[in-house]
Amino acid sequence: MRTPSDIPKLASRLLEGDRAALAQGITLVESRAVKHQAPARELMQAILPHTGGALRVGLTGTPGAGKSTFIEALGGLLCERGQRVAVLAVDPTSSRSGGSILGDKTRMEDLSRHENAFIRPSPSGTSLGGVAARTREALLLCEAGGYDVVLVETVGVGQSETAVRTMTDFFLLLQISGGGDELQGIKKGVIELADAIVVNKADGDNKLRAEQAKVEYNKVLHFLQPFTSGWTPKALTCSALEGEGVAAVWELIEHFRDTLQASGVFTERRSEQNVDWFDSLLKAAVMERYTREHTERINSMRAAVKAGELPVTVALDQLL
Repeated sequence: MRTPSDIPKLASRLLEGDRAALAQGITLVESRAVKHQAPARELMQAILPHTGGALRVGLTGTPGAGKSTFIEALGGLLCERGQRVAVLAVDPTSSRSGGSILGDKTRMEDLSRHENAFIRPSPSGTSLGGVAARTREALLLCEAGGYDVVLVETVGVGQSETAVRTMTDFFLLLQISGGGDELQGIKKGVIELADAIVVNKADGDNKLRAEQAKVEYNKVLHFLQPFTSGWTPKALTCSALEGEGVAAVWELIEHFRDTLQASGVFTERRSEQNVDWFDSLLKAAVMERYTREHTERINSMRAAVKAGELPVTVALDQLL
């Protein structure tokens, strides 16, 4: 792990596009060790002027929708076009063991070998919203490293699977057809946040069902209030496995970027995301400091609640 004296050298290497330095930088900012917090802040301060140049794309979807396959197809397409692509993939952390498989490099085998690609799997830990606690910092480090597109893959659709919306420009929801009611099992809130819905696995016998699902999703999107001002969300189909329709999805994302940049919404959203980031860090810092300074009293209240001696709400009132 880097010491404070190493940070300028690490930042310099990272800005030169050194993938090893980028990986070391992300490891540093992800560390929970107190001794690494100051060096991590120094690194972020050093690279901050060099951030903001990438197109940030968030991607979520139901389990089995083919997120990794789609990212490999899209990432491969962009790399072949000369763009540098970073993938920040978040794997779920076991609530029992605390471990995480971190198998995205295995699932994206071809993309991981491309010289223009960088793939970083991270455990979600206790962070909600489908992303890891330091995904925002990792995203900025990738931008400073010269990557043109940063793809943030979440752990999957759930009630809190929305934090990626607050750190990306374009939010893509990946779906599959053939499950009966195409809207069953997906939270309406996620659909409301999406800038596009892509029905994957539109190939073979499933192609017709995928087209029908696209029509249904477009009907739903028509009646929902768009999350992004000045943009009408659309549903498309693709086959990531066969590479069909992937280019059309990217063209839609580019059109989204050009439209929002022209209207000024793009820049405004980035500013709002910074404020959201500040607020989330503030809440975390206040919570961490409070629990550290009042550990004994909190444990006492927790024991009283466990023993049934105090209602939860009364305990919280007394504590605060």
